[in-house]
Amino acid sequence: MGIKMPLSGRFPVVPMALAVAASGLLLSGCMSSKDTDIDALALASQTEPADALYNQGLANLENGRLKEAAAKFEAIDRQHPYSEFARKALVMRAFASYRTGDYDEAVASARRYLSLYPGSEDAAYAQYIIGLSYYRQMPDVTRDQTDTARAVQAMQEVVDRYPDSEYAEDARTKLRIARDQLAGKEMQVGRYYQERREYIAAINRFKNVVDTYPGTRHVEEALARLTETYYAMGLTQEAQASASVLGQNFPESEWYRDSYALLQSNGLQPRSGSGTSWFSNATRLITGADRSPTATRAQADATVLAPPARG
Repeated sequence: MGIKMPLSGRFPVVPMALAVAASGLLLSGCMSSKDTDIDALALASQTEPADALYNQGLANLENGRLKEAAAKFEAIDRQHPYSEFARKALVMRAFASYRTGDYDEAVASARRYLSLYPGSEDAAYAQYIIGLSYYRQMPDVTRDQTDTARAVQAMQEVVDRYPDSEYAEDARTKLRIARDQLAGKEMQVGRYYQERREYIAAINRFKNVVDTYPGTRHVEEALARLTETYYAMGLTQEAQASASVLGQNFPESEWYRDSYALLQSNGLQPRSGSGTSWFSNATRLITGADRSPTATRAQADATVLAPPARG
């Protein structure tokens, strides 16, 4: 991650005062009457060396002056757009913006970095900053989850594209949390429809939790809610199959105890669905048994026992 510097002696060294004076003479000799308002010294002062700006930006970061740091890194991009310092400054600006809570700017800078330097050593970090920026904006589960979905997408890219990077493990952790929140939102909407007896809409939401978020903590409740909803519709075979999937995967769950009791109240018990049904596929999703077809069939045909008695 080293920054290449010009070799000393490659270019002739000109004292700064002499250079500024010479530039002033040249400009004054070329000015017409319309250009008399141009200040050569002001023009010269508007541009600082890239390495000086970069070091100032780092110093500001270390001292907690995050906005000043972001401004220095932005100045490098503006004044020295094609330099090695500009490449480093772009990702550092994304970091500084993230730390100040300017998430839109952090995402914009990180995305620009990835578009310009997709194969660089800092590409994984830029993608991680995008994920973090959306992750920090994840709202309460009762609100719109657009940023949560974006966090999932961005963190998934870190895991998929940079699996060996130092950011991959934390990306996996935050990915699980964000996915769990999306599943929680689906459950909230599903319960809303269930309470209003809009059963088909509720079933679609509960199924989506199982299909899309099988590794989350909401799957148990989703299967129990499916049991309740099918039972309320008079679809007892589907209710039995839902309870069967719940019992096979979470036999000690309170949700399974409630589902089992619901069926028992009408003389029913959990019963596996057919091998080609959605319920069979749900079991494969939850257990990962789709990698072992024999084991999947054995699970589908297994007798589901009563849940353990409450202590």
